[in-house]
Amino acid sequence: MDGKSLIAGEWTAGEGTFQSAPATGEPVNYTKGTPELVARACVAAEDAFWSYGYSTRESRAAFLDKVADEIDARGETITEIGCAETGLPSARLEGERGRTIGQLKLFANHIRKGDYLDYRHDSALADRQPLPRPDIKMVQRPIGPVAVFGASNFPLAFSTAGGDTAAALAAGCPVIAKGHPAHPGTGEIVAEAIDAARRGEGLHPGVFSFVHDGGNAVGAALVQDPFIKAVGFTGSLRGGRALFDLCAARDEPIPFFGELGSVNPMFLLPEAVKARGAEIARGWAASLTMGAGQFCTNPGLAFVSDGSDAEAFIAETVNALGESVAQTMLTDGIAQAFRNGRDKVSSIPGVETLCAGVADHRSVGAFLYRVSADTFEANPVLAHEVFGPLGIVVVADTAKTFRSLAGSLEGQLTATLHSDGGDARLAADLLPVLERKAGRIILNGFPTGVEVADSMVHGGPFPASTNFGATSVGTLAIRRFLRPVCYQNLPDEMLPTI
Repeated sequence: MDGKSLIAGEWTAGEGTFQSAPATGEPVNYTKGTPELVARACVAAEDAFWSYGYSTRESRAAFLDKVADEIDARGETITEIGCAETGLPSARLEGERGRTIGQLKLFANHIRKGDYLDYRHDSALADRQPLPRPDIKMVQRPIGPVAVFGASNFPLAFSTAGGDTAAALAAGCPVIAKGHPAHPGTGEIVAEAIDAARRGEGLHPGVFSFVHDGGNAVGAALVQDPFIKAVGFTGSLRGGRALFDLCAARDEPIPFFGELGSVNPMFLLPEAVKARGAEIARGWAASLTMGAGQFCTNPGLAFVSDGSDAEAFIAETVNALGESVAQTMLTDGIAQAFRNGRDKVSSIPGVETLCAGVADHRSVGAFLYRVSADTFEANPVLAHEVFGPLGIVVVADTAKTFRSLAGSLEGQLTATLHSDGGDARLAADLLPVLERKAGRIILNGFPTGVEVADSMVHGGPFPASTNFGATSVGTLAIRRFLRPVCYQNLPDEMLPTI
């Protein structure tokens, strides 16, 4: 580790240093990113766009495949550094590396097929009356340099070479990635892999740059640089909203594709709870505590109708959570934010504590609370995300009130229905509401785990994301970094390479 930023093919020191805060091992010094480094990277990215944005699909696909290979070749080192920085187990990092490699190869195959271009052609009608029609062609074109912000909870799959970077590079857009301070070493070695692939494919050095964290000034400089045409972000509502506002306030406003937060509600319908409440309880406990609850799809709310079946479900959930073990959170700051959120929830009158794990420094266990539907509706904070293994059971007088409870929620990444045959009418009544609230609806399952596939949607109405028409996972994610261009009366030889 050089502890430097990668600016247009050169490892460059910034001004001053910061220390990593690893879960294990000794801290490492890294030089801070600066607005000046951001500006240099953006100038290089704009220059690179004139070749990379007009390159062939096959050349970009080969680059993405090469990036995947270079990351794989550094696998052991990435796992070692990532585990030390984040406290995540090696199996999780190895799985996430496989996911990251898979995303890159998926986009390589996707652009080879060419369907994403949405190519359309209306031939000229010279004899049409009263006026002839010109020859009209339309195709999706890359927008220009893209800024990508690494996520704290996914040091690989949603960071330096994650889904945003893969989609932008596949579209033909150079990328400037801002590293996350929670895993600077992991970000740096992945940046090294991307640059090795770039050099191997003979591409312009401005195609990819990586800037280490340097505080809010670096993030602000990146989203405000006039060469940046879109931003991909995964992180907190507070940080994302601040960047979103900066993007909107530019002389040329640009789209900010932010994934910001979600409590991912589950609605447990009566027949499902009666038939398999214990099974649902154990599944929820496992989903709630997976990765110390540090997933954006962590199901933090469970709505259930009052009665003996609900009580049995709650009891089994408590038992299952009681068997879970404390886990290490990604950073000191995330652990403190979890404790703050827990304290806010538990201090509300009418909130009953059912399960209370440890919450010591970066080690946390599961917490479970119970509230009535009235208490839930009277306290909007209960519908806010607490990032970590914390769940709330909302007990309604009857399942008929689920529709109004669902309607009171903000936008979500996911919403889940647990339903059996006898619940069909209730499920049908809820589904239209959930469609307006979430980007992905799950039946009889759990939302943790986002498949990287053509049909996946990972986004939703605000505050789940800042653009409800987009997804940050799946091949449709490439559309964020494209725009349609119409060519009237241009012969094929004048059209850009597609």
